[in-house]
Amino acid sequence: MRSNPIMPDPRVEKEARALSRAGYKVHVLGWDRSGTLPVIEQRSYATIERIRLRAMFGSGIRNLPHLLRWQARLTCWLWLHRQEYDIIHACDFDTVLPALVAKWFLGKRVVYDIFDFYADMLRRTPNILRQVIRRVDCWVIGRVDGVILADENRKEQIKGACPKVVEYIYNSPEPINTSEYEVTSRSGPGLHVVYVGLLQVERGLMQVLKVMQRYPEWSLDLAGFGGDEQRILEIARSLNNVRFHGRIPYETALNLSARADILFATYDPAVPNHRWSSPNKLFEAMMLGKPIIVARGTGTDRLVEQYGLGFVVDYGDSEQLEAVMRRVAAWSLEEKHRFAEHSRAIYREFFAWEKMEARLIRLYGRVAALTSVPAPD
Repeated sequence: MRSNPIMPDPRVEKEARALSRAGYKVHVLGWDRSGTLPVIEQRSYATIERIRLRAMFGSGIRNLPHLLRWQARLTCWLWLHRQEYDIIHACDFDTVLPALVAKWFLGKRVVYDIFDFYADMLRRTPNILRQVIRRVDCWVIGRVDGVILADENRKEQIKGACPKVVEYIYNSPEPINTSEYEVTSRSGPGLHVVYVGLLQVERGLMQVLKVMQRYPEWSLDLAGFGGDEQRILEIARSLNNVRFHGRIPYETALNLSARADILFATYDPAVPNHRWSSPNKLFEAMMLGKPIIVARGTGTDRLVEQYGLGFVVDYGDSEQLEAVMRRVAAWSLEEKHRFAEHSRAIYREFFAWEKMEARLIRLYGRVAALTSVPAPD
């Protein structure tokens, strides 16, 4: 269960594919806030079903009535379809409470996949409500059958909770034929930058756009959606060297990133969730052999510095950002290839999705052992 329409959601989709490969029958339940997407979509690895409830992303406390309706609809769905499932995979706090109700009253098992710690993710919600959510979330973590965290650093974020079983599954991409994504042969002053993700000002987008204004010979491919979309696009559309792609499939996102000279994930460390961030972009950059820029104090800086995966800058410092971009723009083709080989080797040794998939299936085996239904062979 996931509170977005799965259009796309890389982590949900690759976990669903992994479970399908392991022999599980997978049904994905999402939230279509636009009310325009197909209610049922059959994919090779799962059935995608979308609950239509109109609402906006990123509207804070004003979205509370919609969230409550979403909880009610999930609870009804779980009751009506109670004969059709054994294990509930609840993604984030906004799906886990109905799952816990199903555990108590229907005897179902619950895997709680914490993509982002919910209380630290709410940007426009009163502090007292965030504190209540934090307390409830920590209480829930101790009562589900298994917990998935995206990084070992997240242990500190859920301090005080007492999970029964924890598995760490990084946001690594599924394996692809990286020979299709060879580093660009361009060298010299040009630079191609790519960002695909949530369009929020706290992700360093305004600073990157500021740099792009000063370098019309550079280019930026921008894709995604989010609460600050209009504010960001107002500037982006005024620049001839920025191209906006909107919401795009994950495969298209990888293709865009593969043709970049550099990627960035410069999240604001003042946002609590960013201090424990484990963004897809970091692991995609590794797999594709691309350098990435991250902000100091965001969790990703540790990995980038430890393994030499790119550059760390102070959040909001456009001069540091510009200096790093100028440095990569001056790389020779040999330097690009050397970096790509190093980055891909690190990815294969420590972060490849095959390793993460094995962890997921191991966790499901333990949870399935608690039910009357055995795990698939």
